[in-house]
Amino acid sequence: MIRVSGQAYQYPGSRRIAFQDFDIGAGAHGLLLGDSGSGKTTLLHLVGGLLRAQQGTIEVQGTDLAKLSESRLDDFRGKHVGFVFQKNHLITALSVEKNLLVAPFFAGLPPDLVRVEEILRSLGIEEQRHARIRELSHGQAQRVAIARALINRPGVILADEPTSALDDRNCEKVIRLLIDASEKQGATLLVATHDQRLKKIIPHQIQL
Repeated sequence: MIRVSGQAYQYPGSRRIAFQDFDIGAGAHGLLLGDSGSGKTTLLHLVGGLLRAQQGTIEVQGTDLAKLSESRLDDFRGKHVGFVFQKNHLITALSVEKNLLVAPFFAGLPPDLVRVEEILRSLGIEEQRHARIRELSHGQAQRVAIARALINRPGVILADEPTSALDDRNCEKVIRLLIDASEKQGATLLVATHDQRLKKIIPHQIQL
């Protein structure tokens, strides 16, 4: 679950952005909607603990992020939050399998090759397991990025503009993929986007 209250954020030299309060229950899906510059990515980074809140409260999985030290926040994020970034940030020189194993390594978890096989099969890319990232199509690489976000079985999945550069057909495929993957493990999904096409798919919407 995600609970946000009393949030505002200001980067040095920039205007202050205030955010409305909202809750998303365990296993539910939500959209953060807004134009470019409205603070969608900032709020997503606050929820994911990549930025520290300057005021108010953010609870993720029942944990108040403000009460965690930097090291405990890093540990919490690695084990409980999966990120799908606008750019996939995959390591192109490594295989698909090794890209996935980076996530448990940084979270202090043991490597789990059975989990790698399971998540790749669920996303339809098990045949690319030993391929290098640079050998994949754009769509395959996007699925690997989703697999990496899911590999540690996080309770919360945060996606930043996952469909903005896609045509209608691929837009629906990617968002359905995210929804199906999050539902399979009972994870809460929060998608930051200005893509109005997603409004008909995810009815719980927070307008920034």
